[in-house]
Amino acid sequence: MTARADALFQSDLPHLPLINRGKVRDIYGIDDDHLLIVTTDRLSAFDVVLPQPIPGKGEVLTRVSSFWFRRTAGLVPNHLVDRPLAAVVPDPAARSSLGERAVVVRRLRPLPVEAIVRGYLIGSGWKDYQRTGAVCDLPLPAGLRLADKLPAPIYTPSTKAAVGDHDENVSFEHTADLIGADLAAQIRDVSLRIYAEAADYARGRGIIIADTKFEFGLDDAGRLHLIDEALTPDSSRFWPADQYQPGSSPPSFDKQFVRDYLETLDWDKRPPGPELPAEIIAKTAAKYREAERRLLPGAGP
Repeated sequence: MTARADALFQSDLPHLPLINRGKVRDIYGIDDDHLLIVTTDRLSAFDVVLPQPIPGKGEVLTRVSSFWFRRTAGLVPNHLVDRPLAAVVPDPAARSSLGERAVVVRRLRPLPVEAIVRGYLIGSGWKDYQRTGAVCDLPLPAGLRLADKLPAPIYTPSTKAAVGDHDENVSFEHTADLIGADLAAQIRDVSLRIYAEAADYARGRGIIIADTKFEFGLDDAGRLHLIDEALTPDSSRFWPADQYQPGSSPPSFDKQFVRDYLETLDWDKRPPGPELPAEIIAKTAAKYREAERRLLPGAGP
């Protein structure tokens, strides 16, 4: 079950039915209304799951997500429920193997849209802008530089890909066709509100949230909920504010560090992913821990 003593590549809970094993999360059924989500230490890059785990990554993601879920609960409900892990995983050894990587959540109907908010011009948005002067068909002022702050955050949704496939940027109108205009607008508007509040908070703790993605689901009454993860180093691009310099790609606290390393390899970005050197694994784990330390009050020295 573990690739090494302090890392969990894949969980194994035989007493619960495994519903899905995603790029990072293992999802188990509890009952008709609840799921157990285990955030493993797997790392995906370019939508490919890499063969080695990043020690402690799943615990960082779980704690950071839980912090943001609580902080944004006034903006939109989320999937967290107040149910102790011991009630779901009674075996102490099994609980110990999970560490702080598991949470009990409401069983909701996930929507087939990834809600992406961009506050800065970087990544695929920068490449798009260089080609077209726009990002995902949204026109932007001429003369913007790499990593420039956008005049206002923009919403650029994508479709949610299966493991091994690539997410695809789509128009807002496409999401409206998929899930209905009212729901698509609700997701857009609440995503922009969450980003604005989170970016303001993070900036006060020395981190710029350049961009992020959210996922949503519906309950039986059709009420929108934030699900999966929220504002983590996996789902967001975090930059140290004191090293931010428009015109160059800032250092990051997220998995961009791994992407940059992978770009130096002769790899076609298709499975299987390449083995990572021990130094890259260690530095990546340290970046995740540093992001948590900066963002969460009392998370460390």
